[in-house]
Amino acid sequence: RIAISPVISDLIKVKYNCDSELIPNGVSIHEQRTDTDHLVRFGLRPGRYFLLVGRMVPEKRQLDLIAAYRSCLPIAWHLVIVGQLTEDRYSRSVSAAASESGVVLTGFLKGDALEQLYSNAGTFVLPSSHEGLPIALLEALSYGLPVLASDIPANLAVGLEPAEYFRLGEVGDLARAMRRCCEQPRNEETRASRRRWIAERYDWHRIAEQTHSLYKTTLLARK
Repeated sequence: RIAISPVISDLIKVKYNCDSELIPNGVSIHEQRTDTDHLVRFGLRPGRYFLLVGRMVPEKRQLDLIAAYRSCLPIAWHLVIVGQLTEDRYSRSVSAAASESGVVLTGFLKGDALEQLYSNAGTFVLPSSHEGLPIALLEALSYGLPVLASDIPANLAVGLEPAEYFRLGEVGDLARAMRRCCEQPRNEETRASRRRWIAERYDWHRIAEQTHSLYKTTLLARK
């Protein structure tokens, strides 16, 4: 049994009374993109937008983020939400709220477009109420981005600085944190340090070795 986060490990223990091996998913360290044609397409300026990437479902709490952004206006930053919109009630609610607040909804993105948005974001925000292991958050960190994340166990387990967390569902708390981000200058040295930190903790090579070792031990135990 492999659990990708302490949250999942605890759940397995409580629900099934079983132990598990903690081996997280990894993340690739991406090269910073300097091209900006996709930013131009969405009317964005480098370093001057908040970014959220995720499925368009209630537990991702896009509506909390839009409400927090709306309370920050007028500010010089945009809010960009990446995720596939559907015809369900929640997607319609997000679309309506975004339209009222000038939020950029890009729909589903991948490849060059997504890499450009990650590379040039001012801050990544993850207001989720539920995560197993927040892959989008790890992706943002792999680009060295400043981040804001809700204080749920899975996000806390990533080990960010205390100021990078806000209370789940507290729109005012999130809005204050977003305003602080707008006032902080971009620091390339800090970004480079963050990229090294995430590479050390979520390196795919080390994770593959851990997985291989567990498989090997398990097979030997069955002989």
